Amino acid sequence: MRYPTPLIHTERLVLEPLTLDHVARGYQKNFADYRVIRHLSAAVPWPYPEDGVTLFLEHVVMPGQGETRWDWAICLKSCPDEIIGSVGIWRPGSPENRGFWLAHDHWGKGLMAEATFATTCAAFQLLDFEQLVLSNALGNERSRRVKARIGAELMGTAPASFVDPAYTEHELWRLRKDTWQEYLTRSPMSCELVPASPEHPSCKGEQE
Repeated sequence: MRYPTPLIHTERLVLEPLTLDHVARGYQKNFADYRVIRHLSAAVPWPYPEDGVTLFLEHVVMPGQGETRWDWAICLKSCPDEIIGSVGIWRPGSPENRGFWLAHDHWGKGLMAEATFATTCAAFQLLDFEQLVLSNALGNERSRRVKARIGAELMGTAPASFVDPAYTEHELWRLRKDTWQEYLTRSPMSCELVPASPEHPSCKGEQE
């Protein structure tokens, strides 16, 4: 399915469709941090190479952007020129359909919950997903809470390899479209999707 990656606005964030132009806007600097990368798949190299982001975008993101995957750069509205993280959604799953990272300086502020809320709205409203399979390293409590908060169902654990060898398993979660729609009735969050067509311009919780 071909659908251009939409621009998304939330209360504090702008999620821009990820392009090679974002390499020089803080992506490499904020991503190449062991505190961030240690939670990711062992497929991510460590030490992280100076051209790592460029190679990832050229060979993984750009070939499928808007067709088999949808990736966003996360920017603060108060500092829109710096990339502080990214979120990606893809199909088919591997087995998960989503991955994300956030610069360490911005942990604990609810920003990733805001970003994943917005991209989940895009997945279900624009991209025809009926469910998302999500994963995190067993022991990564921050990532786990993001999923549990929105009503994702824990399916179980399985062996997995991560940059940090202390992680040896991952948790797999399933988020169904109907569960997400029920969550929206009680969520205070909202976002504005700016797609190529005017359909589905917003996703709002009960308090908006």
